Amino acid sequence: MKYIAHIREKDKQIQTVEEHLLQVRNLAESYGEKINIKHLTGLAGVLHDLGKYTDTFRAYIVEAVNNPNSLPRRGSVDHSTAGGKLLYTLFHEKDIVRNQALVAEIVGNAIISHHSYPQDFLDPNLESKYLYRVRDKTAKELDEFEMTKQHFFENVMSEIDFYRYVDQAAAELESFLQQAPLENTEKKLMFLTKFIFSALIDADRTNTRLFEENKVAEEDINHETLFTMYYERLMNKINSFPCNTTINQLRAEMSDQCDKFAEKPSGVYTLSIPTGGGKTLASLRYALKHAKLYNKKHIIYVVPYTTIIEQNAAEIRKVLMDDVNILEHHSNVIEDLDDNDENQDGIMSMHQKLKLAKDNWDSPIILTTMVQFLNTFYAKGNRNTRRLHNLSESVIIFDEVQKVPISCVSLFNNALNFLKTYGHSSIILCTATQPALDFVEHKLDIHSKAEIITNLDNVIESFKRVEIIDRATDETFTNEKLIEFIKLKMKKVKSTLVILNTKSIVKDLYIRLKEQEEKIPIYHLSTSMCASHRNKILGEVRQHLTDGNQVICISTQLIEAGVDISFDCVIRSLSGLDSIAQAAGRCNRHGEKELQHVYVIDHEEENLTYLKEIKVGKNVSKKILIDIKNNKENHGGHVLSRQAMERYFKVYYTEFEFDLDYFIPKLETNMIKLLTETKNNYSFHKAFCSKEKKPLPLFLANSYKTAADHFEVIDNLSTSVIVPYGKGKEIIADLNGQGTIEGLTKLLRKAQQFTINLYKFELEQLVQNNGIVSYVDGNILALKDGAYSEEFGLNLENNSVMGLSFF
Repeated sequence: MKYIAHIREKDKQIQTVEEHLLQVRNLAESYGEKINIKHLTGLAGVLHDLGKYTDTFRAYIVEAVNNPNSLPRRGSVDHSTAGGKLLYTLFHEKDIVRNQALVAEIVGNAIISHHSYPQDFLDPNLESKYLYRVRDKTAKELDEFEMTKQHFFENVMSEIDFYRYVDQAAAELESFLQQAPLENTEKKLMFLTKFIFSALIDADRTNTRLFEENKVAEEDINHETLFTMYYERLMNKINSFPCNTTINQLRAEMSDQCDKFAEKPSGVYTLSIPTGGGKTLASLRYALKHAKLYNKKHIIYVVPYTTIIEQNAAEIRKVLMDDVNILEHHSNVIEDLDDNDENQDGIMSMHQKLKLAKDNWDSPIILTTMVQFLNTFYAKGNRNTRRLHNLSESVIIFDEVQKVPISCVSLFNNALNFLKTYGHSSIILCTATQPALDFVEHKLDIHSKAEIITNLDNVIESFKRVEIIDRATDETFTNEKLIEFIKLKMKKVKSTLVILNTKSIVKDLYIRLKEQEEKIPIYHLSTSMCASHRNKILGEVRQHLTDGNQVICISTQLIEAGVDISFDCVIRSLSGLDSIAQAAGRCNRHGEKELQHVYVIDHEEENLTYLKEIKVGKNVSKKILIDIKNNKENHGGHVLSRQAMERYFKVYYTEFEFDLDYFIPKLETNMIKLLTETKNNYSFHKAFCSKEKKPLPLFLANSYKTAADHFEVIDNLSTSVIVPYGKGKEIIADLNGQGTIEGLTKLLRKAQQFTINLYKFELEQLVQNNGIVSYVDGNILALKDGAYSEEFGLNLENNSVMGLSFF
């Protein structure tokens, strides 16, 4: 009798369990080989669906295909536990050998969790969900377990070969642990577990998709050939740039330094090119050359805001002349809201098609956000973690790295250390204002001679194109007063950019100024607009700047990091020094004029109660401004000096000393401890020992799922929605018509340009105002026409008419 893994929707062909297990093993091995753990990932692959070797599952899948509308209740068919239970019973119940038992724990956890998320070895209730699954589930709950083992050893892998394979996996584990012998073992094993889980999820979904599409394998991309071609195209572009000014000569020198530095071994390095110094192409030059020399598979740009993705992607596509192999990943259009979809496995529902759609960062060049990068390591939902293994053997460029959220600094450093030490990746921290990441307990393992650019102080001085004018230490501004100030400046200059800290104040200023100023075009930018919308507005603003017209732009901080635009005058509401420096980079950006002015103001109407990082940054910056005002010799004499920046970050991180490890008030502990604390020191384990009068019978006690459940890079961020702007309307219309996995993959990639992120309260208000609709069995959300405005983007009142909003 054939045991069934999947039944193809189109022709009802069967993929047998042995075919699926062996094919997933092969894929998982290829992913694990990148960090020399092919048997560990392969073991997860070959055992993950062991529980499908049962008459119960066979009857379930046949019935489910015949009657797709009557799915079994959740938990009634458990096929994910058997593989983890097999490892536990063979290697963890008696005659325990440490490394084999650890293999059972970490690989077993990945297996039992492949329809959800890695389980807690010990949770806040002092229970072990892992042990419940692999040890305590009764025979009745795991029907036919002994028969399942027999089928596996007869059809997939002989018992002798299996034990030999586990021995090879245990040897790989030992080698992995020895790579950094002084580091915390629990931390190493946490990252190893997540890597194995990532490889398993991607291998399982890729093989299932290939079977459903009736394909043998993925199309093979020769990265080396591609990167060689890209490098040649980039150099043709760089060689075409004129070197007729001091600025252009400096840009060329820094680009050449990046090229030379690319010959060094992979590591963690800094690239401190000043704003306007050609950072994007210089870092790409490093990345392409390093990728060629050291056989890297991906080049990944990680940026703080989606606006930078749009600009960088457009610039890179233009230079490399390739649209196909460059992926923009702004956000998850589909969220992992379903914690466990095991009861849907094997049936090609719309939910399953969305799950199988390619979303694994396998493109040669990827541009994504800091939120998405951190989610890959720490957020719940296996869609996020699926991408993790593709971060290895990569060149990863963090643009504007100073924007790492303060609560995530330690988590960020740990992730980078893993990628550098174990993932064989090269990491570039790219910014005009390098943060002092060594002022934290969990330090970044950065190279002792990390900086790529030589003679940095002279370079910074040579790039000085603006003067910072302090209007923040002796007075405050309201929007009414600010309007008069803007009008005054516009009598002397052609263009002004105003950057404020809150969306509400930006919107209010825009509305008031537009009512009073009829002659000058005024534009408004915020994260309430989708990427395509912001691009259109920036395009119009750039055209005015090019034509020499007068123009005013009022924006939140999204414009100040990486957006290539240049105004005569910039007004920045007081915030962190790094933000002030970035704002200054939007003024006289290319040194086209004499020294221009950036005004720093203190806006009294901004409510920063819930924006603690901005509030603290503002206070620290104000003290430095006062110091410089009192004595011109302080902090290098100006707020953009290296001394001022170093002082700023040192004080800033000290203010957040207790927030750096992602503290979770509800649990009275932090994420670092949940994920990496040693068993003997772990508060949950101490409480368990006190309660049970014995230790937990496992080597690991960490709480992976609990940590993920409490993790959000941006507090209260709820979900992404597609907006009815431009082609977004077509995408929304097509959602119910796309039936194939390939079609959905293309549609979801297109949707990246037409999404915005909603906070929970915004989502609730839209539901209340009937402004949101769900598609694809409730897996994707979109705004109704009335909930999006041509002028402001998101309209929570759902009363936009013909692109405008009523006030």
